[in-house]
Amino acid sequence: MLKTRLFIIAGLALLLGACFNNKSKINKPDITRDTLSYAYQNIKERAADCGNKPDTGCTIAKMTYPVFVSQNALNDTIEARLLNLFLPGNRPANDLLTQAKNFVADYDKFFLDKRNKKLPRIPFYSATYTKVLRQDSSLVTLQTGGYSFAGGAHGGTLAFFINWNTKAQKIITLGDIFRTGYKQPLTATAEKIFRKNENLKDTSSLARDYFFKNNQFALNDNFLITPVGIRFLFNQYEIKPYAAGTTDLFIPYSSISNLLKPNTVVSQYIK
Repeated sequence: MLKTRLFIIAGLALLLGACFNNKSKINKPDITRDTLSYAYQNIKERAADCGNKPDTGCTIAKMTYPVFVSQNALNDTIEARLLNLFLPGNRPANDLLTQAKNFVADYDKFFLDKRNKKLPRIPFYSATYTKVLRQDSSLVTLQTGGYSFAGGAHGGTLAFFINWNTKAQKIITLGDIFRTGYKQPLTATAEKIFRKNENLKDTSSLARDYFFKNNQFALNDNFLITPVGIRFLFNQYEIKPYAAGTTDLFIPYSSISNLLKPNTVVSQYIK
């Protein structure tokens, strides 16, 4: 009897150990210290004709996003970004649930239009999100994005970053972390990296394959602060044709350290 009990206890210990090990493998944001508390919320709306079909076979609008405790300004910023990511019928909604309902309603309106009645009833699809990428004592970084298909030749994918100053409770701009007059030297450094990534010579024209204004390289405001550098993201159609997808451009701090202001949220990463 004693041996049987010992076997049972040993088995339970192994089971509990496995559970704790599995929990430790759960993917988490790159979080360091003094973080803000939050919980993810989910919204999902399905079209009336979905019936018992799986989500993959019917029109659906879904959203996943964090709601931070006692951080109204940050929560409002996240909601505003999601509301303006894809506008159903080009009309903004007052809240995220209404946004999802509008998307599903536009599906019915599209196929009720006599011009579209003969078209195959292909489901529409919208999946948007905001996810926490990193937190530390003064900075929260997030990514807002998603995919939307509402008829036409193809859907569209978008992604935008939010760099949030937790002490000032506001979005961080490039002007907040770079010295006065940073634009020209930052752009010059970025263009060198861009041309290397694209296998372009210094004298190669950008006119044929890119959509830069006046065929001159330029950075956008869609950037992410990371511990090792600044990442810029160009979305589909922004600087290249749809088929070329998105373009990532990473600038290490080592190449722009002289352009950075002292005593900013970036300073903690500069050695």
